[in-house]
Amino acid sequence: MSQLNAPVLITGASQRVGLHCARRLLQDGQRVIASYRSERSGIRELQQLGATVLHADFSSEAGIQTFITELHASTDSLRAIVHNASAWLPEQDADPAETFRQLFSVHMLAPYLINLQCADLLRQSTPADIVHISDDVVRKGSSRHMAYCASKAGMENLTLSFAARLAPQIKVNAIAPALVQFHANDTAEYRQAALAKSALGIEPGAEVIYQSLRYLLDNPYVTGTTLTVNGGRHLK
Repeated sequence: MSQLNAPVLITGASQRVGLHCARRLLQDGQRVIASYRSERSGIRELQQLGATVLHADFSSEAGIQTFITELHASTDSLRAIVHNASAWLPEQDADPAETFRQLFSVHMLAPYLINLQCADLLRQSTPADIVHISDDVVRKGSSRHMAYCASKAGMENLTLSFAARLAPQIKVNAIAPALVQFHANDTAEYRQAALAKSALGIEPGAEVIYQSLRYLLDNPYVTGTTLTVNGGRHLK
């Protein structure tokens, strides 16, 4: 099947990086299926641009399975799956087990089950890809976001396992970004400190993640790799 006829699934596409990548794919003539947990203006925009949108709650196995069923009902093929859905939760002294469970479900269980149960859709397209969006913080960990880092590290390990399992028909890679765009309410002090953590010292914006995604989708000889997009943070 033509790669443009088979849609790309992007999870967590209602805002920021996911929304930008979905927009750019649509601009390139690529069909897109976008999942969202909270309905935002970005989802309405994607619908107007021609994307198929599906609600998804990845915080539980039941929610993941419901999404997989709806996905199969929506398409008979996929060009790629981009696992962008993410949760950012600090450690909770009151209920740390629940924090870990939620992050594990979003960052590991959802990609694991979707990859296993939707590989048949990917096999209808040539080429076919899975891309996990991890996080550069996995390199060093975080005392304030231990469960987040552990679950993102698990996602990167899933990249290796699925790359071996699904080769040669399906390539599986990951992208590990550091901060690429600020939030509107970030203070000047925070921005200055964050920029100082990288060698390049810039806020590049979401386009660098789309460029990285495009590279992985277009390159026929890369699988089982995590592409670091961190502005040289490992050099500081």
